[in-house]
Amino acid sequence: MGGLAWPDLQCLVRRKPSTASSAASAGLAEAADGGGGQRLAKTLSIPHLAAIGVGSTIGAGIYVLVGTVAREHTGPGLTVSFLIAGVAAALSALCYAELSCRFPSAGSAYHYSYICIGERIVGGTWHIAKLGTTLSIKFSLRTSDSLTMTRSSISFFQALFFGGQDKLPFFLAQVHVKGLDTPVDPCAAILVLIVTALLCLGIKESSFVEGIITTANIIVMLFVICAGGWLGFRNGWAGYKGAEGYFPKGVGGVLSGSATLFFAYIGFDTVASTAEEVKNPQRDLPLGMGLTLSLCCFLYMMVSAVVVGLVPYHTIDPDTPISSVFTQYGMQWAEYVVSSGAVLALIASLIGGMLPQPRIIMAMARDGLLPPLFSTVNRQTQVPILSTILTGTCAAILAFFMDVSQLAGMVSVGTLLAFTAVAISVLIVRYAPPYEMPMEVALAGTPESLTSHSGHSEQDGQNLEGPFGDVQEAPAVIEVVSKVRRQKAIRSIVLICLGAIIFISAVSISFFPFYVRMSACIVGGLLLLSSSIVLLCTGQDKSSLGQTEGFMCPLVPLIPICCIFVNVYLLMNLGAHTWIRVSIWLVAGALIYFFYGLKHSSLSGMAYHRILPL
Repeated sequence: MGGLAWPDLQCLVRRKPSTASSAASAGLAEAADGGGGQRLAKTLSIPHLAAIGVGSTIGAGIYVLVGTVAREHTGPGLTVSFLIAGVAAALSALCYAELSCRFPSAGSAYHYSYICIGERIVGGTWHIAKLGTTLSIKFSLRTSDSLTMTRSSISFFQALFFGGQDKLPFFLAQVHVKGLDTPVDPCAAILVLIVTALLCLGIKESSFVEGIITTANIIVMLFVICAGGWLGFRNGWAGYKGAEGYFPKGVGGVLSGSATLFFAYIGFDTVASTAEEVKNPQRDLPLGMGLTLSLCCFLYMMVSAVVVGLVPYHTIDPDTPISSVFTQYGMQWAEYVVSSGAVLALIASLIGGMLPQPRIIMAMARDGLLPPLFSTVNRQTQVPILSTILTGTCAAILAFFMDVSQLAGMVSVGTLLAFTAVAISVLIVRYAPPYEMPMEVALAGTPESLTSHSGHSEQDGQNLEGPFGDVQEAPAVIEVVSKVRRQKAIRSIVLICLGAIIFISAVSISFFPFYVRMSACIVGGLLLLSSSIVLLCTGQDKSSLGQTEGFMCPLVPLIPICCIFVNVYLLMNLGAHTWIRVSIWLVAGALIYFFYGLKHSSLSGMAYHRILPL
């Protein structure tokens, strides 16, 4: 009975080997490509990564977001909200930077979670969060922009160039179809298909186009900053002279505005998804993500400072805040400059949003969780063309038929789940790194390579654990100490997540009685604090500290825990309707995994051994 039950229990936690993950992925890529050895082209450097990251992050939403958040939440304190949101996004970026250096392969957060957390969680959750939710929308109109750049705003910018809504060409105008609540949008679908064709040409070509568009968008934003600053200094910054002060709605308004503005920084994770195509990933990936966030935060803060300073915040047009501000000062021609920037930003964010998804699908196909044909890399362009066409077609259909504003919340769930999984993975890799390795992979390497990777002596490398948990020739002291420390660390990580969920649920859910919410806050807070202290006292795994030659996240476990806390808070405040729609993708992802991925996984049927740490 015990022998029959073991494979089922083992598959619950089986993980991709962290040893030579890139080599393993390359081998699977060669097999899928018929032995041709085709891999993704290593052509990207820091300028390419910065162009991809900034283009993905700064979307058309910034041209609308400043007006909405300033009017409803922050007032003149909008700049402070952008700064707080940028710091919160930087927490996730630091976690991404370390894992991208440790495991530089295609797949981004999916790849990291597969190694650190396990297949069952990845297979079930990632088919939901990334393949189901994010894949469906993130590359159709880019998540952060979809939250604010709705169809009405896009139509305004189109009509501005053509002279009115009724003068738009038939292929750009929205069409109202009887029986559909939402008008179909051929313009969005055509744009998605054009971007899909561009991505099929190759990473070098698409990153070059992305760089040109992003540069033009930055020039427009610099025009807004310089021209707006000149108007402000000449006219006295009327927006900062209101009787209500700098924070008319208090600290609460600034924090609520930061929660909304957090999604304006989503896009740096696109940089991590290109790890396999970067020439020097250990050096370039952290610098690319850092440069992306720094430049975006600077531009956001400067644009917001100009807009809320030129006019009183309550007079800003929520649909076209920047254009309307210049119009009030007699600069009607600036509308065309700003509108051009909005269109360029939309295209750049669309390219950046669609770029990671084919690579995630390719990584899943390499791992056996999807059919192997999706892992095929074209010999000429060195990109996964079939996966790119699949994602582009799905995105075009969704952009044509579905309401983007409804999809925005769903894609936010996927993104926040990804950020949370990455933060948890950093804690795992530092305090309880995965030592389990498939026997097939282990036997393929030399004893010296296994020993050097694990950081143990040759004698320790012989400490093997059989499939039924029987340790062979393992020193008793090493085994006991390692097992106790790892169990304590894993238990603390689980309790940290549980404490964060309890505490934030008590704060966010208002229909419970006050004493229930207060009790839950105390329990969740104590659980979170005590587990964090225990994890800190447990100490990090010594071998894990030497396994990366690149960037390492500072202030661990503080930064990953703060990252988990911020992401859980945002997840709890997305609304019930969003979670209902996400549940549909949850079910679809679980069905794909249980009926295909569980059986065809590349780790299926493998025996494991474990190298015990010192």
